Parts: sequence; C-alpha cells; structure tokens
Amino acid sequence: MQDPLGLLRLGYAKPLLELRAQRWEAGASDERTEQVVEETPVAIVYNGVPHVVMMATPVDLEDFALGFSITEELIRAPADFRSAEVVRYSQGIEIQVSIAPECEGVIATRNRRLTGRTGCGICGTDSITAVLKQLHPVAPSAPIPPAAIELALGSLVTHQTLNAAAGAVHAAGWASRDGTIELAREDVGRHNALDKLIGALLKRGVEPSAGFAVVTSRASFEMVQKATVVGAPLLAAVSGPTGLAVRVAQQAGLTLVGFARNGRLTVYTHPERVAV
Repeated sequence: MQDPLGLLRLGYAKPLLELRAQRWEAGASDERTEQVVEETPVAIVYNGVPHVVMMATPVDLEDFALGFSITEELIRAPADFRSAEVVRYSQGIEIQVSIAPECEGVIATRNRRLTGRTGCGICGTDSITAVLKQLHPVAPSAPIPPAAIELALGSLVTHQTLNAAAGAVHAAGWASRDGTIELAREDVGRHNALDKLIGALLKRGVEPSAGFAVVTSRASFEMVQKATVVGAPLLAAVSGPTGLAVRVAQQAGLTLVGFARNGRLTVYTHPERVAV
C-alpha cells in the first residue's frame, strides 16, 4: 500500500499532522489543508523492563511518564523517578525510565498487559482489587469560590493550543485558588492529559493541595483516583461524573464538580469546599 503522507507510520513524532482534505459546506466542496492531532503508541519501560503501551499524543512525554508512575503508585515519590529518555522509533515511542531499585518489586507485581486503548486508565489491570486500590484520604482545605472554578474552566481554552489547531484533544489544567490556570497539558486521552499535568506539577515542585484541577472531559473514577493520589482537594469537569466516581470521591474526601460550564456547576461531593 502506498503511503505518500506517512499516515501509516505509527511513530510519527510531532503532535500535529498536516494533510489535504475535502470539506463540504452549504452544498459545495473545496480541498484544503487540515491539521489532525497525532496518536502514537507509547511504551513505558522501567529499568529495562517493559510495563505498558498506551496510545498518546507525542508531546510532554516526560511529564506523562512521571505522572503515570505516581498515579499508578509504581513509585513512592517523585524522587524515585531518576530520569526519563524519550526514544522515537518508526513503530512508536519508548520512554525509558530509570527508577529507584526499591521500586522494581512493585513493577514486577503489577502485571499489566502491554497494549491499551487511548489513555485507558485501567487497561490490562488483572484484578478488581488492583483497580479499586486503597483510597488516599484528601486533607481538609479552605473553600474555593465557585467563580474561581468557572474562571479556571473558562480560561483553560486559551491553553489548548493543540485543540485549537485540530480539535479532538482533551485538556487538564491546574489552577490556583483564585482560578488562575498555572499549568495545562493536552492529549487525545483524558487520563493521559491528567497524568501529564500531575507530572508537570511534581517536576516543578508544586504542592497539589495548593490549588485544584479542571478537566475538559467527564469525571470517571480513574480520574478521581489519580487526583486523590496526589492530594488534590477538588476536581472539576465540564461534563458529568460516573456513579463510581462520585462514591470514590465521597469516600476519599475529594470535592467532585461536574457540568461546570455556561455559568453553572454541580457539586456532587464535599460541598463544604465550594463557597463564596
């Protein structure tokens, strides 16, 4: 099969791909250059041992590896994450991570299959117990004004450069308590975007309890688990939560906010953290 645009090269290294496409509008068509976001197999290898392969957008991959390692509890602390080297092949991308030797036993016992769909939070986990792992209680914290949540989600769009160019991209943002977006990350997978954000925060030494997280997706229980692992007090999503996400957030002490758009929001758990 001929592939003049290189569309079949799974290891395409850039986050955006330009191609020619035909657009129809008002009964007429024209050919134009369009941008699409890239989706690439990304393997994470710890101390030479392959652990998992996920589909991801090939950008901010060191942040992704650190965030994933923390939220999956493969390492105990950011200090256990010694280094990461991103190696690009024609078939995909490999992140070669060096971790503290003490963590190798955890990697060995966490038997995940080596393929997963885009940003899958639990793909390959081989037991229900491993999925519903022990919750991390979130410490009490001062209330956050609803206006700050609205501001954060409203301004997150200005940090979504990939989505502005091509669409089809999720974003996760970290806001200070006044609603100012301090960091944001994007990916085709919502779990990946949150892992990238968490990795970026930890790499910069930002204390997660000092602000709150916002996401442009629904709030699944995997997203809630990732937020609680790092002690985030509040997670706000533009879409709704799942029932399990609500139950997990309630038990862990996380304030879960959904449908935060168009001047309204719904607080599902621990409403004491949202106050004027």
